[in-house]
Amino acid sequence: MSISVRLNEKEAILIKKYAKLNGISVSELVRRTVLEKIEDEYDLKAYEKAVEEYKKNPVTYSHEEVRYMLELE
Repeated sequence: MSISVRLNEKEAILIKKYAKLNGISVSELVRRTVLEKIEDEYDLKAYEKAVEEYKKNPVTYSHEEVRYMLELE
């Protein structure tokens, strides 16, 4: 799949230099950066959901308690 992005000259130069500095292609830089952004936003939403669930039921368990509940001991 191919995706086009419009950049001004300064943006294009900056991106090319950054990719070269890191020893990767512009395509790889953009791919990694976009996927990392998506992952970060997903993680943030999961965190926010977990905090809301914790606020509703603020119960925590130790590692030992979880191991016992899962019959890992």
